Amino acid sequence: MKTVFSLILLCLVATTNLAAAKTPGEVEVGSVLREATMLGLSGPSRQLSQYRGKPLIINVWASWCGPCQQEMGSLERLARSKTGQQVTLIGISTDDYPEAARAFLKRYPTSFSHYIDQQLLLENMLGAAQLPLTLLVDAQGRVLAKHVGAQQWDSPQALQFIGKTLRLKP
Repeated sequence: MKTVFSLILLCLVATTNLAAAKTPGEVEVGSVLREATMLGLSGPSRQLSQYRGKPLIINVWASWCGPCQQEMGSLERLARSKTGQQVTLIGISTDDYPEAARAFLKRYPTSFSHYIDQQLLLENMLGAAQLPLTLLVDAQGRVLAKHVGAQQWDSPQALQFIGKTLRLKP
């Protein structure tokens, strides 16, 4: 009986560690994002560092992700809002196939740029173990917050959170 209890306890501890595990090379909140080349999906490819100088919101999504589909409209409304005019908003697809990601963008059109991460470089660096993932990054490239799960990004609460976190003008 003692052996069975020990085995169950060991399994629980192992499962807990896996659930809390970070992605390989993840940049933690408070740290600066590393340089990365982003393969253009809805425009040209760019270096991540080209977005420095203005607060940045990064949304990591996939075409098959239901919560990603649910929140994309609110991200577009955020991009067009007064708050959205003070930041740069980009999307990063984790799809394996660009065709699937492009079909998603036709179904959920946006005015902001999207990139695709077929090699898991950005997915791992940003910490996208679960989708959707949204990061708030200051003008110097420092990650200030990460939010996992769908959010209504144009809601008063979300706009207040974004404004406070990124120190935007009211």
